[in-house]
Amino acid sequence: MEGDIIFNIDVMLAKRKMSVTELAEKVGITITNMSILKTGKAKALKISTLAKLCAALDCQPGDLLEYRAKDNCES
Repeated sequence: MEGDIIFNIDVMLAKRKMSVTELAEKVGITITNMSILKTGKAKALKISTLAKLCAALDCQPGDLLEYRAKDNCES
């Protein structure tokens, strides 16, 4: 069974009272790429980028990433 990885960047931004622009600057990526991550449309994520996100948001990888199984009812 396959599933999806959900990015909870919005949750951490709200907890840290930080803007997407501020986070993008701290991590060193473009706002466009940050938006792609935030909306869950990213196809890949470098471990170094994940580490920078964790450092900027003072959190653990598990605070940012969540696995959700897909329903097995698709026909």
